Amino acid sequence: MEKMNGFSRKRNILCLFDVDGTLTPPREKIDPKLDEFFQTLRRKVKIGIVGGSDYPKIAEQLGEGDDVIHKFDYVFAENGTVQYKDGKLVSKHTIQNHLGEELLQDLINFCLSYMGLIKLPKKRGTFIEFRNGMINISPIGRSCTLEERKEFSEIDKREKIREKFVAALKKEFAGKGLRFTKGGLISFDVFPEGWDKRLCLDLLEAEGLEAIYFFGNETSDGGNDYEIFNDPRTIGFTVYSPQHTLHNFFFQRDRDSVSYKVLCQKLGLISVICSMKPERKQNLYEI
Repeated sequence: MEKMNGFSRKRNILCLFDVDGTLTPPREKIDPKLDEFFQTLRRKVKIGIVGGSDYPKIAEQLGEGDDVIHKFDYVFAENGTVQYKDGKLVSKHTIQNHLGEELLQDLINFCLSYMGLIKLPKKRGTFIEFRNGMINISPIGRSCTLEERKEFSEIDKREKIREKFVAALKKEFAGKGLRFTKGGLISFDVFPEGWDKRLCLDLLEAEGLEAIYFFGNETSDGGNDYEIFNDPRTIGFTVYSPQHTLHNFFFQRDRDSVSYKVLCQKLGLISVICSMKPERKQNLYEI
């Protein structure tokens, strides 16, 4: 097979990944060994990411600065409202132009009032983060530490803080064309209907790809991977951690597993793994 710049010329299949909980623990950096493997994978198939965070946050997790848009064939930030292809910005949508200032202020004011009634062991800062394609709401505040983030997550599991918050928003803004999805450990997103992660598929559909394999951890109803996972234009896989993403779908010791056969054999990834040096294979087993 002909190659160009180390890549197969017939890279017409895309592996598209969520970020938090799929390639990295929420808001943490990618394991360097995992990062290296995905760059090896890229020689065989196209790879892309679609995350809810803005690009600077994604870049912190997956690389440094503009490095990330060159490590992936496609980068879709903020649910795909900010789109990069081959290292270049190709499209950007803004929520304020779509919803209008009056509805935005009603939404923000309601959230501030609601959060003022929530009592937590700790509250920090940045409770509302305004992004290009969405508004991110965090009852504890996005500036909390990693330990505080984990503490809130455990409380949220018991007391359903975010779930109740979203239910109140759905009631207050029924019929206003808004969607609410949970992602990560401490927040949820608010955006116009149709501006979920499927937005990136409009660009990808025109790329002439043979198949789009999507990997995400929030694939149940209400999660921010739910819509794209269930879209007929993708073949969706649910993952539970970066380790699960790697070992269950790309690097199985058990060559008879269903997930290994579906991906590694269909995509021809066995050649990628077999070509790796023994010490690199061992490094991946240790992740």
